[in-house]
Amino acid sequence: MKVKMLSRNPDHYVRETKLDLHRVPRNYDPTLHPFEVPREYIRALNATKLERVFAKPFLASLDGHRDGVNCLAKNPKSLATVLSGACDGEVKIWNLTKRKCIRTIQAHEGFVRGICTRFCGTSFFTVGDDKTVKQWKMDGPGCGEEEEPLHTILGKTVYTGIDHHWREAVFATCGQQVDIWDEQRTNPICSMTWGFDSISSVKFNPIETFLLGSCASDRNIVLYDMRQATPLKKVILDMRTNTICWNPMEAFIFTAANEDYNLYTFDMRALDTPVMVHMDHVSAVLDVDYSPTGREFVSASFDKSIRIFPVDKSRSREVYHTKRMQHVICVKWTADSKYIMSGSDEMNIRLWKANASEKLGVLTSREKAATDYNQKLKEKFQHHPHIKRISRHRHLPKSIYSQIQEQRIMKEARRRKELNRIKHSKPGSVQMVSEKKKHIVAVVK
Repeated sequence: MKVKMLSRNPDHYVRETKLDLHRVPRNYDPTLHPFEVPREYIRALNATKLERVFAKPFLASLDGHRDGVNCLAKNPKSLATVLSGACDGEVKIWNLTKRKCIRTIQAHEGFVRGICTRFCGTSFFTVGDDKTVKQWKMDGPGCGEEEEPLHTILGKTVYTGIDHHWREAVFATCGQQVDIWDEQRTNPICSMTWGFDSISSVKFNPIETFLLGSCASDRNIVLYDMRQATPLKKVILDMRTNTICWNPMEAFIFTAANEDYNLYTFDMRALDTPVMVHMDHVSAVLDVDYSPTGREFVSASFDKSIRIFPVDKSRSREVYHTKRMQHVICVKWTADSKYIMSGSDEMNIRLWKANASEKLGVLTSREKAATDYNQKLKEKFQHHPHIKRISRHRHLPKSIYSQIQEQRIMKEARRRKELNRIKHSKPGSVQMVSEKKKHIVAVVK
């Protein structure tokens, strides 16, 4: 026997508050709504326009340094704590909630070349032009105590970068070679080198923590295995790579910031072809950092702008710039995936929203529902010409805009020349080289 029962849930028709709207029962049968798609298109268009209207990404400027900001570091145990090192040897610790400097240390003589925090967040390490590696307490000195480092290691050469292991009391420095150090020792556990050029950056893999990568001035990116204490393989590019960053969600993926205005995402298992070439900058890319989700990364460039790229797209989804911001040297994505910090050589650290039009603060349930609905509408109609044009448009400074036009002409000329060479050569003698393979010189194992 079949029994049909009427069920009435008060949540479906009773208002939450007396200021709320009355809920209207609706029948979603498509035959009853012949104008559903045109109505949704208009809503998607309005949502796209409002997104551009409310796009105000800049939040705050942290002033206090007396020289250009050369490096940034995050505290893994505190979202509000950020460390910055300047070109005059000064290190500052900032509280992002209050937007104030809470501590200043004169750490080195000359540039602070690198800064990194310990995985537990209790201390941090700095390297500078004075050939020293120093470890400092994250908390300030007590009453009556002087500001002194916990440990100081005197090196033989200048160190240009430093990074700490994600789980163990081990850190790596780079300069003329890559050195692996134990925190309790004053001599490196092992030293690794491949070639004789200076190494500018070294980074530990956050997932496969025994792997690390470095980039050197002879245009190569070298991967090392800490367990074997030997280099694994290297890839040589057309131009020099400034730094690399590992994807925090995919162990084998890393992105390299290059001098040829591009970023290259590699799979370390197949270095002969990059997974993606990211093109939009018009000057050398100086720094790159992944979001905690691993789906996007932010890049800092000499062209006075920062750009946000999806990992699977060759073009950026967002570009941030201000009139006062000069060459952007370092950039970091905060651990809650909501904010971006950039340090530039006019002595300022800037705080940006990762999503330019996102509303800050507590959202009501109706605001969340409306935001999700608008996002789905924009995804549904994203390829319609009018919506696509509005969502992609960004105002650019005249210098960047003119350089983009100039590079477009140059790129088109190179492509035309290549096609003419193929057209007027013996069939098969000249091959078309893809953009991905064009910039890779060799892979050495």
